[in-house]
Amino acid sequence: MTLLEEKRTAAPPRPASPSRGSVTLRDLGLGIRFAAAGGREGWIRTLLTAVGVGLGVALLLLASSVPHLLDERNAREQARSEARISGSSEFSDANAPKSDSSVLRVNTTTEYHDRTVAGYLMRPDGSKPALPPGIDRMPAPDTMVVSPALRELLDAPGNELLRERLPYEITGTIGDAGLRSPGELLYYAGSDTLTPANGGHRIAGYGDDRQGEPLPPLLIVLVIMVCVVLLAPVAIFIATAVRFGGDRRDRRLAALRLVGADIRTTRRIAAGEALFGALLGLLFGLAFFLVGRQFVGAVEIWDVSAFPADLAPDLRLALLISVAVPLTAVLVTLVAMRSVVIEPLGVVRRGRERGRRLWWRLPVPLAGLVVLALWGRVEEYAPVNPFPITAGAVLVLFGLALLLPWLVEASVHRLRGGPVPWQLATRRLQLSSGAASRAVSGVTVAVAGAIALQMLFASMNADFNRMTGADPTRAQFAGYSENVTAEGATSAIEQFRATKGVDVVIGSVEAFATKPGDYAEDDIQPTTSLTVGTCETLRELARIGACEDGDTFVVHPKGDKDMTAWIDETARKGEVVEIGSGKNPMRWTLPADSRTVTGRTDPMGDPHWGIMATTGAVDAGKLPDATIITQIRVDRSVPDVAEYVRNTAARIDPGMRFVTIESVERNRQYASIQTGLQVGASAVLLLIALSMLVSQLEQLRERKRLLSVLVAFGTRRSTLGWSVLWQTAVPVVLGLVVAVAGGLGLGAMLVHLIEKEVSDWWLFWPMAGVGGALILLVTLLSLPPLWRMMRPDGLRTE
Repeated sequence: MTLLEEKRTAAPPRPASPSRGSVTLRDLGLGIRFAAAGGREGWIRTLLTAVGVGLGVALLLLASSVPHLLDERNAREQARSEARISGSSEFSDANAPKSDSSVLRVNTTTEYHDRTVAGYLMRPDGSKPALPPGIDRMPAPDTMVVSPALRELLDAPGNELLRERLPYEITGTIGDAGLRSPGELLYYAGSDTLTPANGGHRIAGYGDDRQGEPLPPLLIVLVIMVCVVLLAPVAIFIATAVRFGGDRRDRRLAALRLVGADIRTTRRIAAGEALFGALLGLLFGLAFFLVGRQFVGAVEIWDVSAFPADLAPDLRLALLISVAVPLTAVLVTLVAMRSVVIEPLGVVRRGRERGRRLWWRLPVPLAGLVVLALWGRVEEYAPVNPFPITAGAVLVLFGLALLLPWLVEASVHRLRGGPVPWQLATRRLQLSSGAASRAVSGVTVAVAGAIALQMLFASMNADFNRMTGADPTRAQFAGYSENVTAEGATSAIEQFRATKGVDVVIGSVEAFATKPGDYAEDDIQPTTSLTVGTCETLRELARIGACEDGDTFVVHPKGDKDMTAWIDETARKGEVVEIGSGKNPMRWTLPADSRTVTGRTDPMGDPHWGIMATTGAVDAGKLPDATIITQIRVDRSVPDVAEYVRNTAARIDPGMRFVTIESVERNRQYASIQTGLQVGASAVLLLIALSMLVSQLEQLRERKRLLSVLVAFGTRRSTLGWSVLWQTAVPVVLGLVVAVAGGLGLGAMLVHLIEKEVSDWWLFWPMAGVGGALILLVTLLSLPPLWRMMRPDGLRTE
């Protein structure tokens, strides 16, 4: 054979086999094509996944916007705060020098139906007054500019008492630059009578560059746990959403095995379908976020609102979300496919043969507790390391989500007998409990985290809620006014007494009395208080016994010898005392027949001592540097009694500091974190409800044909409705058991880390009730689609 003939008869060269990477991309692309061109059923499944993922992505984008939102709020707050006086480290009590741009103002903030109405009464010193952000001109006397929310509140019917309290003509609206949030109630009013003598404080301008107080270590732990508890259910829900429609997908992949695809190819195709749903979910989530952001200004949760422009996600976090969500979808699908054997003639689920294993699930939450115990210790004055606390809490919560499927499967396999709806529900769970467990896992994690947080809050309660010692049964309100005049000293008290719903007024005028003489700079001048009031008032402040107008008293504290000696150094009977700290103090002689009595605590919990005099002994209107103090007891049965009293206070002195007497005072940072938790929990619970509804509808759609068959054979619709309820209730009850046990364990560990003690082991009941009510609500909302699916036309096929 010649060489030419050998070349002609040689076998043609084999084409080069494609690389592994190109095969993977090809199979992923094929899965994307199946998801995008899978007909009506394929698109329904893809849209359910996209909606579920989109809801989670929208909430993640909202969470990533929180830092920018807080920064913008703080920036606007600092921009409208009083500017620091040059050369002074403090300015709260220091007056700026008078100039053409300086402004006299007094804080007139008030409360209306448990809402804060912030306000300032202002008077310019010159022709170019400094203006707060959001307004372009100084309001004229007896006029005011208001925030849009306050204008709306004033215009609403039923708010006549607030309009009476703010009797100024509205001439403008405060712009967004001058407001912390769109729902803030704020006003600036003009005055032509404000002076330093009646409470005016002179400022040079606006713009405070002070940094806020750093959070204490205990509050840092709270913030970390709030973030973990709010975001962990979102991550679990996204992982659950990408598995919607798994049964139909597996049957379609079996058909691909029949035409020659191997197991690895089917897994990559399934990952491609999940990837397409996740990418579409990213677009849906961005759309949900952008559309919802336009309406966020009109939504107010727990008195918290935000401007749409403030909701701007951090770019790095947004990029992380855009990468993590599709990657999670692919990984979750590949892991789920490992428990399924897809053969050309059907699908076999390994879990039915050997059951779920506990040996690898239980160590996950235990590992989280170990991480917290070894590296999560929090010291009072040491910096907090957030990583072990975050990692430990995440491991515990995700470990609970891993334990739930095992517990549900192990429990339902032991259920036998019962009514027909119960048997239908338990048999369905015995055949496939995975979907039901996944649907409940988000609620389990959310409830467990909430229980742990509640235990943490309860253990810190004493640190951030101070007992004031006040007695709200003796008085409910207190007012402090520096606008003391000859007529105002007594008329203020009389006006309060004449107010509707007021039972008792403990009204007094207080000043400081000193021992006359020349003292060196290092010497402390003997000083005590001088209190002027009626006999009725003085009886509330000291044990004076018999009293007539014109009497005077020297009041000693009970059991304090050092303070008694200090008081007697100033309150010398028959000797002169000086009242006021100015250059021309008032001189007054303490009568020699003044009786010595023992002081009491007032309704505010403050002890009283020093010199006390009835109104006939001292002219209260002539006391320099004095303060009118009124403590008021009201009849709570009178509607709006608090608003009547506040209106009287505003009429007497718009700058009067008027407070509600409470026995407990809350730390502002602590209260802010608790409000943030309430806002975030409301959003997460809404997301969980929507996600469970979507999951429930997806499961019903998967069983549409089966439901139609049961109805065709004569099964009553009520029976099927109860079966759906029981099918949801069983995993929920088990999920709540896991949540309570895990939440108590995590909470106890966190409380131990901050060196506190668990104050209440039974506070899980409210959260467990919320979780159960949420499931009931979702089940009721899924009943109308269930009725529509139970029709004979569901037996049609193509």
